Amino acid sequence: MRLDILTIFPGWFEGPLSTSLLGKAGVAGTLDTRVHDLRAWATDRHRTVDDAPYGGGAGMVMRADVWVNAAEAVWNDLPPEATAGRDQPPEGARFVAGGQRPRTLLLTPRGTPLTQGFAAELAAEDRLVLCCGRYEGIDERAHELVATDEVSIGDYVLFGGEVAAAVVIEAVTRHLPGVMGNAASPADESFTSGLLEYPQFTRPAQVRGRGIPPVLTSGDHGAVDRWRHEQAVELTRARRPDLLA
Repeated sequence: MRLDILTIFPGWFEGPLSTSLLGKAGVAGTLDTRVHDLRAWATDRHRTVDDAPYGGGAGMVMRADVWVNAAEAVWNDLPPEATAGRDQPPEGARFVAGGQRPRTLLLTPRGTPLTQGFAAELAAEDRLVLCCGRYEGIDERAHELVATDEVSIGDYVLFGGEVAAAVVIEAVTRHLPGVMGNAASPADESFTSGLLEYPQFTRPAQVRGRGIPPVLTSGDHGAVDRWRHEQAVELTRARRPDLLA
């Protein structure tokens, strides 16, 4: 899978993308991640990507023209100078704003909630483009012309979209073949079956007087499976009853 990330803080992703399973996926070629500095499409010497909102109000709004030009360049694998400052798509562009475009996700609190099922759907794509907003928000015309999807990771507000993009990347990458050490792992996790995952235990058998459920050392795999399902149902009923509905 190819992942393109548009952000004003490209250095933010250096650590997350090179660490643990994400780093291994990149080395193996399973994940091709390219981070783009949105300011490369600014046209003034201060590399400005935002301006005061029409109608007044607090904060600054990210400019739609910068986002559109950046997206068209990234979609078509063009350098920034091919689109920066333009009000028309580049000649011969395959992907254009508001028309045909790769699956492009704008991280925003008003977006579709990210779920395990949604992550699996996104993992079926050959390419994803993630747009990380900042400040008070992004000009609505960029929402319309650039994004194919608006995605939220929860009912709260962050400083910017970088953390949300990292969450999407991890959730999606776990579904790619060969990324997880155990191929069965993604199928045996919270939310995959509609339930929270059952409790897990490992050595030592005793910790501060607390042992492990005897069924887990019984050798009866059927009994273990039944116990795990019962525990998953009870945990879900206690902590996320909405999932049972």
